[in-house]
Amino acid sequence: MKSLLLLGAGGLAREVIASVAATGTHRIVGVLDDNESLHGSQLDGVPVIGHVSQAPLRDEQLLVCIGAGPARERVVRRLITAGVEQQRFATCIDRGVRIPPGCVVGPGSILLSGVVLTASVTVGAHVVAMPSVVLTHDDVVADFATLAAGVLLGGGVRVGRGAYLGMGSSVRQRLAVGAYATLGMGGVLVDDLPSYETWAGVPARRLDGRDLFDHHRIGRAASLHLTSERLS
Repeated sequence: MKSLLLLGAGGLAREVIASVAATGTHRIVGVLDDNESLHGSQLDGVPVIGHVSQAPLRDEQLLVCIGAGPARERVVRRLITAGVEQQRFATCIDRGVRIPPGCVVGPGSILLSGVVLTASVTVGAHVVAMPSVVLTHDDVVADFATLAAGVLLGGGVRVGRGAYLGMGSSVRQRLAVGAYATLGMGGVLVDDLPSYETWAGVPARRLDGRDLFDHHRIGRAASLHLTSERLS
């Protein structure tokens, strides 16, 4: 049985602890989290033992248990920059998940109870699929995407890097969800969702004025404008 460290002391880590205990594939020896107030405490019986920066100095396998895909990606980049190799990232596949021949799941991914893969499904690295997600034939889910509980994908769907699909949302066959896009809880997607946009509703449509990418871009532009005014 391989030893495992979890990174991130939140709800997702608790679900992973329960799943790993049931499957018996790893022995979880601790949790690393940058919140110092948690150090010395326990997360469902597993000790929180230090900062994420300690991970490269240890020998255990690693699993990043952070729910938000972009935050998960930042932590993985930190670790790789510090010298952590891809083979150190574990994969958590609940014992209730069957991976049929022809389906692929990348390193660092987490597939919780009731996740269904049918035929020729590709799940990238560091993807999180919460309970009862259904991925049907020829779906491709890119690295760092997050699929909340009950997400349903029709056949041939492409989910981009770091995208987030909210609880109970569904995507019609052969559509694309762009990189870092968000589909709101219960949304029904019947058109391609562009990268960085946030859509919700039935059928799902863009939330005007709430696009996260535009928000950050406008905010950054305003900041640069103010800076240039001060310097002029």
